[in-house]
Amino acid sequence: MNKKGMIGFLLLAVLLLVSACSSAPEASPSATAAPTTEASAAPAADKPRVIEHAMGTTEITGTPKRVVVLTNDGSDTTIALGIKPVGAVRHWVGNPDWYDFLKADMDGVVMVGEETQPNLEEIAKLQPDLILGSKIRHEKIYEQLKAIAPTVMTETVGTTWKENLILYAKALNLEDKEKQILGDWDKRVADFKSKMGDKLATKVSIVRFQPTEARIYYQGFPGTIIKEVGLDRPDKQKNTDKVVQNLTLEQIPEMDGDVMFYFIASNEEKAKTTYQEWTSNELWKNLSVVKANKVFQVDEVFWNMSGGIQGANHMLNDLYKFFEIQ
Repeated sequence: MNKKGMIGFLLLAVLLLVSACSSAPEASPSATAAPTTEASAAPAADKPRVIEHAMGTTEITGTPKRVVVLTNDGSDTTIALGIKPVGAVRHWVGNPDWYDFLKADMDGVVMVGEETQPNLEEIAKLQPDLILGSKIRHEKIYEQLKAIAPTVMTETVGTTWKENLILYAKALNLEDKEKQILGDWDKRVADFKSKMGDKLATKVSIVRFQPTEARIYYQGFPGTIIKEVGLDRPDKQKNTDKVVQNLTLEQIPEMDGDVMFYFIASNEEKAKTTYQEWTSNELWKNLSVVKANKVFQVDEVFWNMSGGIQGANHMLNDLYKFFEIQ
């Protein structure tokens, strides 16, 4: 082959190579590119989360959808977080099962027994993917509960309502919502304290009338709220580890304070009789708070029973009202 022929042959080879490269199929972006934000987020949502709680640790995958709550504060709190449980224990009072202020939100929820005695068979029928309970109520049945579904338990109820909210939100994968709720609560508390000013020194007594006696709440849910909003307590109701103190008629003077908030045990006719008997007693009539006409009845559902953020906000509404601040 002469020199011109060799050059022509090489040019033809180059042209064929370029043509082959240009007609080859393009590589699929999905096969070579890094995953998109949306695609990589999905596995993260399903990543197992280990929740530490009163009974140990529980692994939860993703965001639970079928939740059973075994405490009254569990109903209050999960509804506040935007979760409607598939099952819940009967509320302490209700017609027939739920507090009036939660009745619409609990419509269609299956009642699974009492807080002190949940019905394990009914819980299992609901095929939950999360059970929320409390060690103080359900420690003895924890093993049975966690055999049904992942179970998370608070230490107790009432005094720990904020810690319970945080734990429930963590189990439900709703921590952003929890931060918003508690942030709003903190703003309300700060507003109340600011507007109360010197009136925060008011000594507040909290009393419950029961079928056979009366009791003072030192702590518990109402005591915890009163303390957080900055109000004072009567000297005889301070510096005690007791949650409540049951009284005899002779101890009526221990109820005294600058202001008294009282509630009568709900659905207990005998408690109304106790109230009438005690408030007819001369010791009651001689209380300075009675003479000053600073005794106010409040709703026990909000002040003692619901035990969650919604109950707390209703309590604070009452305090704004009774102290005449806006």
